[in-house]
Amino acid sequence: MTIHHGVEKEIGEMTVLITGASRGIGAQVALRFAAVGMNIVIHYLNSHEAANEVARKCMDLGAKVYTVTADLRSKEQIMRMKERLDTHGMRPDIVVNNAGISHYGLLSDVDEEQWDEVMDVNLKSVFLCSQAFMPYMIQQRFGRIINVSSVWGISGGSCEAVYSAAKGGVNAFTKALAKELAPSGVTVNAVAPGAVKTDMMSRFTDEELRLLEEEIPVGRLAAPEEISSLVYFLALPESGYITGQIISPNGGWMT
Repeated sequence: MTIHHGVEKEIGEMTVLITGASRGIGAQVALRFAAVGMNIVIHYLNSHEAANEVARKCMDLGAKVYTVTADLRSKEQIMRMKERLDTHGMRPDIVVNNAGISHYGLLSDVDEEQWDEVMDVNLKSVFLCSQAFMPYMIQQRFGRIINVSSVWGISGGSCEAVYSAAKGGVNAFTKALAKELAPSGVTVNAVAPGAVKTDMMSRFTDEELRLLEEEIPVGRLAAPEEISSLVYFLALPESGYITGQIISPNGGWMT
């Protein structure tokens, strides 16, 4: 039995919501939590079939799974998602804010609409989801908010100014909210990966990927499973003294 601030819950009784969980890091996070029997909420926007496939894999591991769609740029849709989860008894003890989009290009070519979309999907969604789901965590005096950021939010990336700014905002938000929620037994951390083998890397040619791997001291890109293991660690009750941290698994690329 795990005891923390008066709340008693077995790991298998906990519920985790992962946004953008139909593929990549989000899908692997869902599978990692499903492997220990947690209740899994798989959020997606348009990738219905992909989300169902992740759900099937999680159920094969014995987890109770619920899939839900919502546009995370909309507070109204997020609150509807929360109401549906409440109805099904799936109140998240853990929220993994993973949904995001990338943008690559010269800042001089970025229009206002592109800026707003990257900010809304990567940063505003973190604000809205945290605000929506943290009251339950505060009430029970236990919770975990884990934001998936990027190494570019720490160091900045050439031709990725908009994306870097959004992820930098996620990092600052993480540090500030961690201080706000710490007295309530809720931790807030960010995982800021380097280059990971996901769909976001598909815009690179094989040669560009080879050159990138040469820049990384460990000589390769990360597997999504390596990122999900860190997310899982931060979610554990035993990790309650870790909060306000931006942890960057990047193979020694950025130190």
